[in-house]
Amino acid sequence: MNMTKLSVNLNKVATLRNTRTIGIPSLTHAAHIALEAAADGITLHPRPDERHIRPDDIYEIAGLMRDYPDAELNIEGNPFHGLMQFANDVRPTQCTLVPDPPDVFTSDTGWKIAPNASALRDVIAQLHEWGIRVSLFMDADSDEWDHVANIGADRVELYTEPYAALFANGTDQEIEASLGQFASAGNRASTVGLRLNAGHDLNLDNLGPFLQAVDHVAEVSIGHALIADALEYGLTETIRMYQAIIEEAS
Repeated sequence: MNMTKLSVNLNKVATLRNTRTIGIPSLTHAAHIALEAAADGITLHPRPDERHIRPDDIYEIAGLMRDYPDAELNIEGNPFHGLMQFANDVRPTQCTLVPDPPDVFTSDTGWKIAPNASALRDVIAQLHEWGIRVSLFMDADSDEWDHVANIGADRVELYTEPYAALFANGTDQEIEASLGQFASAGNRASTVGLRLNAGHDLNLDNLGPFLQAVDHVAEVSIGHALIADALEYGLTETIRMYQAIIEEAS
């Protein structure tokens, strides 16, 4: 079984940069450091208001990725709010489709497939035509795994914030129940042929237990906690710490 891949989300680096007008910190340089530290990929989530990732970031980092042919570029976003243009222009390895409205604070809910099936099927078909793998952002309590497979998605990304919140403040019983729910969701997705990604508020404390409980996680996308940890440990050492957790859990 292949080890879970770590994709480093750089949105928070962009958020810091955008508080000034001098281009520091450089998002492309941060991506270079991450890839040199053996991150398996880079995740970018552009939003229409450009609160963090800007169009130039996508094109510059896509150019950088050509120097790292074994690494993956994952672009997240709502396919009905500008994502498709970026996907067509740079042809990332993967697009993670989220149902965010333009003004949402952060991605906090997964797709409801039934009312969006026709539109999503067309989007997925177009992304596949461009050679792009497609993952759909989903809640662990969804019962629509068959629908996800039927509209052509390759993967699902489980929204892990509910687990992370319980890990920080819940009882042992609540944490165990949450992990059971995520493990069951992963198994159901796998049964219908979907590979499994995960992300949102995973960190150095809760990542290991999650990967030990949930089988066959192909990729975790981690940004907020990882960039916060980098303030203490440095970006290179932080990525090594996350990769060590992944290796131990595999």
